Amino acid sequence: MTTTRRTLLRATAGLAVASPAILRAQGTWPNKPITIVVNFPAGGLTDGIARAFGQSVQQTTGQQVLIDNKPGASGNIGAALVARAPADGYTYLHTVSSTLVQNRVTFKTLGFDPDKDLTVVSGISSGFLPVVVHKSVPVSNLKEFIEYAKTNKVNFGSWALGSSAHAFAQALNEKYNLNIEIVTYKGEAPMWQDMGSGSLTAAMGSPQAFNALLVKGDIKPIANPAKVRSPRLPDVPTTGEQGFVDEVFLVRGWLGLAAPAATPKDIVNRMSDLWVAAADSEPGKKMMESFGLVEKPLGHAAVMKDYEELKTILIPRMIALGIKPE
Repeated sequence: MTTTRRTLLRATAGLAVASPAILRAQGTWPNKPITIVVNFPAGGLTDGIARAFGQSVQQTTGQQVLIDNKPGASGNIGAALVARAPADGYTYLHTVSSTLVQNRVTFKTLGFDPDKDLTVVSGISSGFLPVVVHKSVPVSNLKEFIEYAKTNKVNFGSWALGSSAHAFAQALNEKYNLNIEIVTYKGEAPMWQDMGSGSLTAAMGSPQAFNALLVKGDIKPIANPAKVRSPRLPDVPTTGEQGFVDEVFLVRGWLGLAAPAATPKDIVNRMSDLWVAAADSEPGKKMMESFGLVEKPLGHAAVMKDYEELKTILIPRMIALGIKPE
């Protein structure tokens, strides 16, 4: 046996031994671009968090993260696309909890089954969503707004059918015998455009999304439907401080990253860890600060537990408000 032959055999044996490891490395997730479907238009809170957190995931994994906006039907179109996607860990949905919870009350058919077709990977509190009115409306708090709505034609913007804004406005109608018209949009961005033009009387949403209107003086915040005041708007009293102590005037929900239900558990947990860690990344921190978000994301197990609690609280509330499926 020549030295050359021995060398060749050793090299071949080495490759044979290394081959399984190489194959495992090639199959390690992620080894190709990840797509995150956002079921609302660009420019709102849901889209902003997806882009910032997605950037962190991209930096950590070295794989490109693509954001694909698929708005429509209050989030159902994008959710249905992900529900039908391959469960291989490369397609996710970034949505609001109302898509998975309230929409089952407000729509006769969703195009997907939230419980059977999707699993929630991680969730971050949607934060503070103040109620604002157009500058032309002569009110400065929620009580004055209710009195104004009793004698004036009023409409109220909602970024989706069944959203927190929709439920809030419907609660005002039901409890104070009002006729507020609820105007449904495909997301926050088009809603705030109409608010700026004066087409809307009132709306509710994220401070960062309406900040430009606030700076220009086109809108006035009148209430914060939360337990504590927003650090972004510390002078705006909560609904409770204004005497509205019913739970329907408190906003509860999150922005959720979801995957097809059959996605391998180890990938779900890995993506959950990446999403939670993204809140401490440079792009994640900047985005959270800009939207006034202070709570860290929930991991997979914690958000699934909260998901079950949300269903027991919000579904009966939507039904009690008399919101009919479309």
